[in-house]
Amino acid sequence: MAKRDSSSEGTGITWEVRANCRYFHEPLGRKSFLCFRWGRYADNLIRSYKYSPLTFLPLTLYEQFQRAANFFFLLIVIMQCVSVIATLPWYITMLPLLTVLTVRGAKDLLTDLGRRRSDAKTNRRPCDILTTQGFTTAQWKDVCVGDVLRIHKDEVIPADLLLLCSTEPHSLCYVETADIDGETNLKFRQALNITHAELTSGRTEELLLPFDGVVWCEEPNGLLYSFRGELHWRGQCHLLDPEHILLRGTVLRNTDIMYGLTIYTGSDSKILRNCGSLKVKKTRVERFLNKVVVTIVLSLLTVALLLAVGCGLFEHLISPNIEVLSAIRGNATAAYRGFLTFWGYIILLSPAMPISLYITFELVHVVHCLLIGWDIEMYWEENDRPAQARTTSLNEELGQVGHLLSDKTGTLTQNRLLFRQCCIAGQIYGDMTTKSKLLDLSWNRFSCGGLCFSDQRLVERLRERSCPESREFFTALALCHTVMSEWKDGLPRYQAASPDEEALVSAARELGWVFLSRTRDSLTVSELGFTRHYHLLALIDFSSKRRRMSVLVRTPEGELKLYCKGADIVILERLRKDSPHQESTEQALEVFAQNCLRTLCVAVRRVSEAKWTEWSHTLSEAATATVHRETMLEELHEHMEKELMMLGVTAIEDRLQEGVPETISSLRRAGVKVWVLTGDKTETAVNVGYACKLMDPDTRLLQGEELRQLLQSPTADVYYHKDKESLIWNADKSGKVAIVVGGFELAELIKTPEMGARFVSLSNQCQSVLCCRVTPGQKAEVVELVKKYSSSITMAIGDGANDVNMIKTAHIGVGLCGVEGGQAVQNADFALAQFSFLRRLLLVHGRWSYRRICSFLCYFLYKTSCFALVHIWYSFYNGFSAQPMYESWFIALYTTTYTSLPVQCLGFFEQDMSAESSLRWPEAYSAGQRNEFLNPSILFATLLYSIYTSIILFFLPVGVLQYTDVDYQTLAVTVEMSAIFSVTIEMILETKFWTKYNFATVLLSQVLFFLSTVILHSPRLFTTFPHDYVFFGASLNAFANPVVWLVVFLTTCTAVLPSITVRALKVVLTNPNKHKIHSSEEPVVLQSWFKRGVPQRRSSYAMSQGKGFGKLMTLGTGPLSTVPPLDGKLAKDTVRADSPQIAQAEAANGVKTNENNSGNVRHGITLNRTE
Repeated sequence: MAKRDSSSEGTGITWEVRANCRYFHEPLGRKSFLCFRWGRYADNLIRSYKYSPLTFLPLTLYEQFQRAANFFFLLIVIMQCVSVIATLPWYITMLPLLTVLTVRGAKDLLTDLGRRRSDAKTNRRPCDILTTQGFTTAQWKDVCVGDVLRIHKDEVIPADLLLLCSTEPHSLCYVETADIDGETNLKFRQALNITHAELTSGRTEELLLPFDGVVWCEEPNGLLYSFRGELHWRGQCHLLDPEHILLRGTVLRNTDIMYGLTIYTGSDSKILRNCGSLKVKKTRVERFLNKVVVTIVLSLLTVALLLAVGCGLFEHLISPNIEVLSAIRGNATAAYRGFLTFWGYIILLSPAMPISLYITFELVHVVHCLLIGWDIEMYWEENDRPAQARTTSLNEELGQVGHLLSDKTGTLTQNRLLFRQCCIAGQIYGDMTTKSKLLDLSWNRFSCGGLCFSDQRLVERLRERSCPESREFFTALALCHTVMSEWKDGLPRYQAASPDEEALVSAARELGWVFLSRTRDSLTVSELGFTRHYHLLALIDFSSKRRRMSVLVRTPEGELKLYCKGADIVILERLRKDSPHQESTEQALEVFAQNCLRTLCVAVRRVSEAKWTEWSHTLSEAATATVHRETMLEELHEHMEKELMMLGVTAIEDRLQEGVPETISSLRRAGVKVWVLTGDKTETAVNVGYACKLMDPDTRLLQGEELRQLLQSPTADVYYHKDKESLIWNADKSGKVAIVVGGFELAELIKTPEMGARFVSLSNQCQSVLCCRVTPGQKAEVVELVKKYSSSITMAIGDGANDVNMIKTAHIGVGLCGVEGGQAVQNADFALAQFSFLRRLLLVHGRWSYRRICSFLCYFLYKTSCFALVHIWYSFYNGFSAQPMYESWFIALYTTTYTSLPVQCLGFFEQDMSAESSLRWPEAYSAGQRNEFLNPSILFATLLYSIYTSIILFFLPVGVLQYTDVDYQTLAVTVEMSAIFSVTIEMILETKFWTKYNFATVLLSQVLFFLSTVILHSPRLFTTFPHDYVFFGASLNAFANPVVWLVVFLTTCTAVLPSITVRALKVVLTNPNKHKIHSSEEPVVLQSWFKRGVPQRRSSYAMSQGKGFGKLMTLGTGPLSTVPPLDGKLAKDTVRADSPQIAQAEAANGVKTNENNSGNVRHGITLNRTE
């Protein structure tokens, strides 16, 4: 067996894979026990679950007691078991604690069981593994490193594989990577020539059995587009690169069978290595609540300490003078009694921090998520997708969003690319009006429909052959691409590396220039029914750095021509000085940019035979160079792609989604700062911004040098307003300004903290921000920048895999169910089908959730605090002995039974405005951004009110009943009734939106209180359990006493009097029109308003396409298109006779493709010589 070259040891190629050699890999397999792991090679099992039958109980208890509240109450239960300090029975705290632990544990268990079922479903997928008996059907979990697998068409790849061979010519295979990078276009992968030649020379399965190749490659990593390795076989070493690797999760398409060697399995596979850790998000309200709980605990300890000091003083000064108290005290010192009383008061006052608050809090979140999913207004019927809340902890932050950071393509736009206009020889063709007529293409037998281009002049000039530039223009579109053709029903169908490229080649087909097929060194095109064969000499492929591609062909007449297309910024600077129509073409670029169209320049160059001979010879030398190869190739590209002559410009439309302008306008009125982050050119992004109402028509753009000067200004706080005469920056907020910043400028802002802070501060004074030419990594960095230097809640929304980092980084991530795969949705907190649904998600559900949760928390803290603080006032009457004011069972049932249901309904259904009003008056949303309903002042007022209520609940009944013959137990029942009635009436006052459930829960709570009180005070329970039920008969005595009812009525009215007074004063003193929110009725024209000083174009096309397939095609290893035999004119029996007419509306004829292609694969160039 071949050994690795010693020179490779220092390159990081240390991962060894031996084919068909399980006895080598299995002993080195990775194993684990509890938290201990050892071994080298991972198995192919997916384990996203957390628990096992052995670890569930200890792990869930460990996680539960990580919460401070649970740990606090565990300590309370332990102290209650100590009889010396126990002031309440142990079960008073134990039962609620067990309930919380059980509910949370059950929830975590159900979630984990769902993960386990999903894992099991994946692990049990079938696959074919090569054994000594041939290929046998097994499961994914049985795959081991070194196994040879057989994958059939439309099957998912179970592990990272090295492609050995396939049933396609030259062992090509096609894969779909939508679940990895969001791209729906097919990708090409190819086996090594050596494995293709050897393993397809006979029966492949028989030849694979003795295959004993050894792969040395890099250690497992998460780099999806990088792979370095070597295949050692039969004494030879063959280099491996990403074009030979099939990643786990990709789907085999258009290939019957492929065979692969397993390189990485399970957790070592690139896709699982690339998933990243899940970021746990906590809301601002939750963090504030945790601080409140800590404050309550510290206050509780302080009060317990003061009461313990009071107990010590009482025992020292008063008890010795009273014979009975001296006898009870015994030999204990005053300090010892105070020490015991301190712990007793901690137990007694512990209900002030309600343990049921957390479980009810989670329940409210779950119901809010269900309401979002049930909202029929956010259901998209076309793809049968309702809105989905994928997390249950971020609902209230939907009502506090201050910054919305959005992707553009596929999020604001439909990602349906339509060929709408073009400029040829300085003449613009194409009618963008809605009244435009569809073209008559009945003469074109290859027409497949779907062309949204309307200008009969161009068709007539093409058919009459009266415009040579137009013919050359469409010849370039039909030749300069990497599209693959596939014939179905007598018509050519195209597979492209870019949706832009498919739209252009399809448009050329509809207008008569039909790309038919390609081979290693030729391209076949039908030009108005005549077949022409072009000899392909070289293809210089596209890359994100070059932003252009070129083909060098020999025409049937023998001429050499270079056709080039790409971004206008790179094409214009490569034109020859006397290039005609350059000025008119630049004006057309400006017009297309104002119409929010994606532009692309097309050019041609005639090449002499001598030039070609010299260039091809130099290119051959550069292609075989081992040092500076890429640099040499780039120089050769530049040398050939110059002195171009402009042919024209294409203009492709990516339409806005339905309702996007209205949604952004409403969000802006709501005070949300909208940022758009896109990889497109500045002009396209700016004009889309105007079209979608991201900016007003009279908004000025702050960009470039002006922005830099402002950020570098020595003044700490500056506002945008430039006096053009004096060139002085003045403080003026009145102007409407939007910031436009590019990717390079963003990189500098991110690296410089001071400028980053000033940039965010400046953006808060502007209408919106447009970030152009940004990478996926920069999107996440921009979100982090806003989070770091702004106190507002950030929301990120996108539809592609390139938006995942941004979605994970933001406080709230929203994924759109677009055409770019499901990675954005899978990593999002909320999933929507349309961007327009974001308006209802924020302004309705977000605002409601924030108000409901704030009202719920304030009321919950009020009712528990006023109930528990009564014990403090009672201490002044019982000698600070930590004796409870209430019956022990009332303490246990107060928060869990008597008052829990109404407050839950408050959290579920409360609303101060209807959904229609919330959408009509978005200005009301800003209350959540200002945190008006839950802040320190609101909390302080709530606690102050609860202190007042507790004082009334105790002192008023004591003051009235102390001169009667009422005993302690009757007094306790009186205070209990007053507390229940007071908090219930406060709930009634707090509720503004009543449902049948609110009425039912209020009545049910009262019934439960009186019924359970009578039962718990029955003599039978006292007889059976005399130590637990000591209030026998007390409730019946109290209920029969009219004085008690009078006291309860007086106490309740006095307790809620401040609340009623405040509400009455608000009604009387507040301006009756102040609360009304008026919206502007002035219509806003939806059109582009592009204002700049100097026109500068930047094409968005080049940034939307990944590397093409030029290398595979020109090497002769690409797929050969299946076409009928052609000779001169097309034979009638090779095409469909009745070409369809375009009879559908333009909105229904868009080509749904994926724009978000990867640009991380390096470009290639190949050369074909003529004989």
